[in-house]
Amino acid sequence: MPPTPRRGARIAHIGIAVRAIDEMLPFYRDLLGLDEHPLDDSDGAHIAGLAAGPQLVELLEPLSPDSPISKFLEKRGPGIHHICFAVSDLDATLARCRAKGVRLIDDTPRMGAEGKRIAFLHPATTGGVLIELTED
Repeated sequence: MPPTPRRGARIAHIGIAVRAIDEMLPFYRDLLGLDEHPLDDSDGAHIAGLAAGPQLVELLEPLSPDSPISKFLEKRGPGIHHICFAVSDLDATLARCRAKGVRLIDDTPRMGAEGKRIAFLHPATTGGVLIELTED
């Protein structure tokens, strides 16, 4: 009997930094036909969730000039801010990352916009991509 394939991470959502949700929401909702999915504001950002199949697109608008999204927009302008992967065991995944020298932004998981535990990995050790991990 062949071995059972290991279930790896899956894309949970993609975060997109925007200057104003009201300006971008019609594109995703009305033109692309994505349904709105309510999310809580988090990390100094107003968040609009849109269902793209089982994954979400999160539009991230800064709530203050010193928020991480505001700083991102100042430095890079609007665009993809991060990709979030759902993993089956967040603590074990963070331990593997730590053991391999991956720089963690969050040493311990915290609550995210969907009410799930999350942790971010620093882009300096992930090929320039800000990665968020969440638990399935």
